Amino acid sequence: MAGNHLSELSMDLAVKTLKICENIKGHYSLVNQLERSSTSIGANIREANYAHSRSDFIAKLQIALKECYETEYWLELMLRAEIGERETANQLKHDCGSVRRILVASVNTAKAKNL
Repeated sequence: MAGNHLSELSMDLAVKTLKICENIKGHYSLVNQLERSSTSIGANIREANYAHSRSDFIAKLQIALKECYETEYWLELMLRAEIGERETANQLKHDCGSVRRILVASVNTAKAKNL
């Protein structure tokens, strides 16, 4: 159940990120990196659902977590550089933080069960 919730949250984050990126002009590198990292979170969570082993499951979640941290970086950069809509970027950063906290808890739980 929690996996489905996390998958849905990450999908929502990716969709919202793609929508905000549509309106950003002249910052191709930032938009590209933000789109790639935000969509990678959910992709790795989905991959984790079909992992070959507990170790593979943990590795996929850790990659999703890294991508989550990267997405937060790009969102912070947008905010500091005053690129895009501030309110939407703040909401995305909040949503990304929610996904990150669930990922951290999931990785810690999976590691504890792996011992």
